[in-house]
Amino acid sequence: MMDVTKWPLFSLMGPQQLSSIRKACVFGTSANEVIYITNDDEVYVFGLNGSNCLGTADSMSTLVPKRLDFLCGRKVARLSYGSGPHILLATEEGELFAWGHNSYSQLGNGSTNQGVAPVLVSTNLLNKKVTEVACGSHHSMALTDSGEVYAWGYNNCGQVGSGSTANQPAPRRVSNCLQNKVVVSIVCGQTSSLAVVDNGEVYSWGYNGNGQLGLGNNANQLTPCRLVALQGLCVQQIVSGYTHSLALTDKGLLYAWGANTYGQLGTGNKSNQLSPVQIMSEKERIVEIAACHATHTSAAKTQSGQVYMWGQCRGQSIVLPHLTHFTCTDDVFACFATPSVMWRLLSVERDDFLTVAQSLKKEFDSPETADLKFSVDGKYIHVHKAVLKMRSGMCEHFRSMFQSHWNEDMKEVIEIGQFSYPVYRSFLEFLYTDNVELPPEDAIGLLDLATSYCENRLKRLCQHIIKRGITVENAFSLLSAAVRYDAEDLEEFCFRFCVNHLTEVTQTTAFWQIDGNLLKDFICRASRCGAFKN
Repeated sequence: MMDVTKWPLFSLMGPQQLSSIRKACVFGTSANEVIYITNDDEVYVFGLNGSNCLGTADSMSTLVPKRLDFLCGRKVARLSYGSGPHILLATEEGELFAWGHNSYSQLGNGSTNQGVAPVLVSTNLLNKKVTEVACGSHHSMALTDSGEVYAWGYNNCGQVGSGSTANQPAPRRVSNCLQNKVVVSIVCGQTSSLAVVDNGEVYSWGYNGNGQLGLGNNANQLTPCRLVALQGLCVQQIVSGYTHSLALTDKGLLYAWGANTYGQLGTGNKSNQLSPVQIMSEKERIVEIAACHATHTSAAKTQSGQVYMWGQCRGQSIVLPHLTHFTCTDDVFACFATPSVMWRLLSVERDDFLTVAQSLKKEFDSPETADLKFSVDGKYIHVHKAVLKMRSGMCEHFRSMFQSHWNEDMKEVIEIGQFSYPVYRSFLEFLYTDNVELPPEDAIGLLDLATSYCENRLKRLCQHIIKRGITVENAFSLLSAAVRYDAEDLEEFCFRFCVNHLTEVTQTTAFWQIDGNLLKDFICRASRCGAFKN
């Protein structure tokens, strides 16, 4: 399962929202826009909204996801984005919708007006089923289920494949060399276009200043041309970066060509390649490649699951494929691409698999599987002796409890009278999850427990919670607790807070109910800090 929170924008969402996501895409000039589809086929967007690319019918940015009612229930299948940005979205039914930047008619509606909301692209596609979409910087392509390619939008370098450099205001079939071919895949660079046909041949057209068409020269092409250098190879997947391209054959061989300023070809140098060259030949079989027109980053995944990256990676130029610890190519773009966009519409399909940590968390306080109960304030907390024994390496309390000479080892119910139910339950849950979730007032009690049980990590977590929850009303009570439980760092923090808000703190009930000796110590210490100077 892919973790979308590796893209910072998703950190704004809560667990419930995140669990509803089925597909997602981060896009935009600075990776500041998001579109996602839920398990119920509802479509939501949020982010900066440059050029109305969120499709919300207004130009307002938003950090709160907004639903695109028009697209809800339409079962999104494919999505691509341009640099404006503009968006192409295809449904499982084969309908094509577009919105966003439109200065070059890249929305295919015959005009150059901004597309403030999704609109059906119908010209020449009305009775066609679109199965794939691709966006360049300001041009668009669509592939139909019959293997036809349609292109439109900006055409200054011939990237629409019409035979001229005039902009194309509506979808037009790309013919010439592709006239009698069945195309199975399409991709776009910034101002170039590529297609793979059913026999594995590759065709390219558009801007070729860096050799990104792979034709052995750097002349622009106004119509599709076959990559002769790949003759005899059956290409299965093709991707394009800003000005470079990668191709993967059915035998798992990887070829690269085009611009190489950042080492994005993975050849070990920064020289452009006008024709495809094989890379990673010494590695095992490649099963997936990744690049997108917004970046100069490349990635590949091998048969055993190893993920490599190269090109522009967080400002560095990596000229040879670098082995990462990632499990999928998407992680490369989340963590190292500039901007950190997604290279494809990401599927976040979930299954019933739980990690060991998730399983432990799920079984905490579960009567069905527990073999031990703690009774606190008349309430039971269900746990597992095996888990407590495993955690005894970090918990001296249970290491002693489960030694054979202790009576508790034979009991099914253990009474706890020293601590409250919320405190003891949080302590046990911490042993299952390594996390603590308590209000500051209860965290004081847990701090007491952590001190009693010599649990230093838990003690630090409690101090952190208390620091985050300090207020004028509870500051002196927290200071008192810090002194009582010998938490020096917390004591200093609470003391400074009380001094900084001295007038307000001294007017609280907690201040006048405090122990006399502590009050005297506070006054003396505050005086030494100059708190009572006029």
